[in-house]
Amino acid sequence: MFDPLGALTEAFTSFLFGKVETTRLPVRTSTGQAQAVYLPTAAPGLGDSGVIIGREVYSGKGYIYDPFQLYGQQLPAPHWLVLGESGNGKSALEKTYVLRQLRFRDRQVVVLDAQGEDGVGEWNLIAEELGITPIRLDPTAALNGGIRLNPLDPSITTTGQLALLRTIIEVAMGHGLDERAGFALKVAHAAVLSQYEEVGEAGGGARGPQQPVLSDIVEQLRHPEPASAEAMNVDIDDVRAWGLDVALVLDRLVDGDLRGMFDGPTTAGIDLDAPLIVFDLSHIDRNSIAMPILMAIVGVWLEHTWIRPDRKKRIFLVEEAWHIINSPFVAQLFQRLLKFGRRLGLSFVAVVHHLSDVVDGAAAREAAAILKMASTRTIYAQKADEARATGRVLGLPRWAVEIIPTLTPGIAVWDVNGNVQVVKHLITEAERPLVYTDRAMTESSSLPTDEARALALAADAEAEARAEAIAMERQLRDESSETVA
Repeated sequence: MFDPLGALTEAFTSFLFGKVETTRLPVRTSTGQAQAVYLPTAAPGLGDSGVIIGREVYSGKGYIYDPFQLYGQQLPAPHWLVLGESGNGKSALEKTYVLRQLRFRDRQVVVLDAQGEDGVGEWNLIAEELGITPIRLDPTAALNGGIRLNPLDPSITTTGQLALLRTIIEVAMGHGLDERAGFALKVAHAAVLSQYEEVGEAGGGARGPQQPVLSDIVEQLRHPEPASAEAMNVDIDDVRAWGLDVALVLDRLVDGDLRGMFDGPTTAGIDLDAPLIVFDLSHIDRNSIAMPILMAIVGVWLEHTWIRPDRKKRIFLVEEAWHIINSPFVAQLFQRLLKFGRRLGLSFVAVVHHLSDVVDGAAAREAAAILKMASTRTIYAQKADEARATGRVLGLPRWAVEIIPTLTPGIAVWDVNGNVQVVKHLITEAERPLVYTDRAMTESSSLPTDEARALALAADAEAEARAEAIAMERQLRDESSETVA
């Protein structure tokens, strides 16, 4: 129905103030052109509690990360996987992260240092700075007062000792123990413990410290107790034959190339209450069977002597972690250790060069379980093929996979339970001499310090500009086919 009064009012208002509403013709354009209309945005950070890692490349915001602060809110587990080829900044990240974590009074860190320079592990400088003496496991020095860790240390439970003995043997043999060999080992272990209990009750001191050692197990395997055979209604010669291979494997730790490190009482004076504990494994051949055996022994020893319900937050950092994940038996042991993360506040940090080293190895199933527990993944530069494989395994977004091969040293893709960002790691001047351990490659340089620093800053700026350009190119390519009204 026509409203004369309303029409008159509208005409008068339009005459005085102009038309109230204007009619706009639609405009069609590409998102590449229209993006200037919208303000730039950046992904949300991880909060402001924890340690500073660096800054997010695209937004420039500070990047702060702490698994203990994020646990239960943004992280289902506090474990962390660091990937990338050598020379891209993994080592510098680990060291600054530990140094910054140790500023909290309730933090404690154990490092398995598998790399070295100038005859010492690469964590030696940091240990010296903090007044810590590394626990150097060296077969050549073990017989001359070197460090010993006893797999039969009384601080380890009886069940833990037997599990550790089985793991050592299975790693060395490359397969699991059958029932007969397992029975021979069990009765030998029980006999040795019984002998030491009897000596302790009698108050005798003829055997020195009341602590069984591996040579006692080897002796029992060679000469089993008749009572153990009678209990199972088998011949004593059969028990001896079942335990022969086991005895030969353990003999390597007693009188072979690993002698001295594990065949005696645990060295007194190892301070398990120090804020930083460094196990220096740099004198061990990383490609020999000795490394996974060492990992197994140290892992169980720490499980029973270091991890305690005392409200401390603990970090267990392992260099060259593929030695763990690539061995089914050691991987199972560390998989159990990772479960302590929720109950006793343990964050496990594994450093691996290539994911293919573990996912295609003998322990693929165990590796998948460990990777699943790592809710934080940091990926430094990798070749394109390796980056695509890593992206498939870890479920990274396509843009992150494309940018990984272009990353320059110090810049990495961080995936914190699905929150994916590109982060530039920042190192302070005080930290720089402690975290860079490639002196053999750098100390002969003739560049003055100021000039070298200027070149480093220029390289950082160029790397960030390159990353931003790649991100912009990716965004334009993905969105150029879209249109907005």
